[in-house]
Amino acid sequence: INMLSLCSARVGSSIHVFRRAFSSLPETMKAAVVREVGDADALKVESDFPVPKMGAGQVIVKNEYAGINFIDTYHRKGLYARDLPFIGGQEGGGTVAAVSDEAAAQGIKVGDRVAYSVFGSYAEYTAVPASKLLPVPDGVSLDVATSCVVQGLTAHYLTSSAHADLIKSGEWCLIHGVGGGTCQWAAQMAKIRGFKVIGTASKGKEDIAKELGCDELIVCNEVPGTSYEDYESVDIVSKVKEVTNGEGVKCVIDGIGKSTMDISIESLARRGIFISFGNASGAVPAFPVLRLIGKSAYVTRPKLLDYVVTREELVWRANEVFGWLLNGQLKVSVDTTFPLDQAAEGHKYLEAGKSKGKVLYKI
Repeated sequence: INMLSLCSARVGSSIHVFRRAFSSLPETMKAAVVREVGDADALKVESDFPVPKMGAGQVIVKNEYAGINFIDTYHRKGLYARDLPFIGGQEGGGTVAAVSDEAAAQGIKVGDRVAYSVFGSYAEYTAVPASKLLPVPDGVSLDVATSCVVQGLTAHYLTSSAHADLIKSGEWCLIHGVGGGTCQWAAQMAKIRGFKVIGTASKGKEDIAKELGCDELIVCNEVPGTSYEDYESVDIVSKVKEVTNGEGVKCVIDGIGKSTMDISIESLARRGIFISFGNASGAVPAFPVLRLIGKSAYVTRPKLLDYVVTREELVWRANEVFGWLLNGQLKVSVDTTFPLDQAAEGHKYLEAGKSKGKVLYKI
């Protein structure tokens, strides 16, 4: 899967393709828009939002699916500030509907199946830089490919790079919330990397978690009225110490946030690393760095954009993820697909902790 190769098509023909394709696009489209930050009902579906203009080096993608991710809820709530109004989402998949000259020169054609991560995917059309496109290989469906972009690439950098090689093959890691979302991917990728995995999951997602290949699974009760793990229902730190012969784990991958911060830090082995990448239960509160002295521990708060800085890095990560999907090492569960008209319901479903896999909009 190499988007960096150049095609030999003449510029004149690429202009012809561009004009023909672009002229067929409508002026307005359906999109899920945030005009004021707030709860899930702040995400409003509009049917007359302007179709984006295509800039130099870009393509227009006609979306078939958009991924719903926790970071989208942080933007909608204003936890991560965005200029208003904005179209929600940052993960999509579909077919190329129009190409710029520069994109055509890279071999991108109208009709190509692609996935991507840029803002504004909760819409019928999205303008995407050619450098951000991931060509979808034969044998991978568009819903699965769309699921790969944020959660798959996030799980990839968490298990391959964010730990700064402080964990080696054969050593223990703790991954919270393996029953749903990104950490379903992360648990499988950690095993591919040769790590020994302790996963946590709620009773309602135990069936999914058992299929991931974790070496040990800690099952928690659910918080009443939700599908989230009640991390106070089990003494996770004691169980981790028992499994690791008192040493703790060299790496914790934690997308839960506030509810698991203490557990994560206390579960670390000497010179272990706490990777805090999400806020599903609320943002991690500030804590004194002196707290890490007990095990000379490390902490990092990474984000995906800093791990796909170059085109080469993006393609390397995507190639590995798609390759594992094709050879059967990695299994993806698409939990639920909402029509875009039910945009608010999609966010509510994710925030209630109900998902046992990827949640998508069908555009």
